[in-house]
Amino acid sequence: MHIVVTGGTGFIGSALSEQLAAQGHRVTLLTRDTNRAWRRLGNLCEYMEWDGISPGTWETSFEEVEAVVNLAGASIADERWTESRKRHLIENRVSATRLVVQALGRRASRPVVLISGSGVGYYGASDDRLLDERAERGSGFLADLSEAWEAEAYRAEALGVRVVRLRIGMVLERDGGALPRMLLPFKLFVGGPISPGDQWVSWIHRQDLIGLIQWAITNHTISGPLNAVAPGAVTMAEFCRLLGRAMGRPSWLSVPGFAVKLALGEMGTLLTTGQRVIPMVALSSGFPFVYPDLESALRAILIGRTGAGPSVPDRRQTEVSA
Repeated sequence: MHIVVTGGTGFIGSALSEQLAAQGHRVTLLTRDTNRAWRRLGNLCEYMEWDGISPGTWETSFEEVEAVVNLAGASIADERWTESRKRHLIENRVSATRLVVQALGRRASRPVVLISGSGVGYYGASDDRLLDERAERGSGFLADLSEAWEAEAYRAEALGVRVVRLRIGMVLERDGGALPRMLLPFKLFVGGPISPGDQWVSWIHRQDLIGLIQWAITNHTISGPLNAVAPGAVTMAEFCRLLGRAMGRPSWLSVPGFAVKLALGEMGTLLTTGQRVIPMVALSSGFPFVYPDLESALRAILIGRTGAGPSVPDRRQTEVSA
């Protein structure tokens, strides 16, 4: 297949592009820095420069393309959420997605599928409720951001393109995302949960996320929202307990929620609130998670033990999801 990827040099996109290329697919990356992309992925991929804002010659990459994976967007957690930063985060994602869909509309031949990134923040801050793809939109900045992002991707359906809106949870791997930032306190024996501790963490191992994207590309029955999380959401206290166990360290020093909010401002809600999200579409359609539970995922990342292979969904989880 010929697959175009935006955001292909990021934490998720680079690993996805590398795996797609290794499987023999022709992968074209739309990137703001072709030299940086080349240094990262070499001749595995083809590269087209774009700015995520303006039409240009990069649109020729959509000729004879079967799938587009849109992961472009500035990191949510790199800076405090000032009003200007929030506007940038929304515009950055919305404009890039709008640009992709507009470019597809100008082509005589269009891809079969558009996989477009979003986040579980769509559901807003939540309590113990199980949230599947049928759950309503929540409130707050992340919900606003996710809704605007998804709305632009949804426009591609009018072009006859199958659209999958990928609602991604906390992605775990050693070389990026939130996990490396969490390791240092545990290495220093001062690790522990962020208060209140009962907030839910919906996570996914990066290997399963990449597998889920590939599965969604080829599974023609999948469209609409797709929760990209593992079946086993855990509370923050449980997450830190299992992280400490995997590292051979205690999880005892609770971080006050007010201190997080004081340090990070509104962005602190990423850590002090959460959502109990379940991947109902993936489970009911038979996607084989390699790491369905957090302990096996952390063991693979930190100790190097791989999962036992494709999992059979837990019967109780499937019943709850249904």
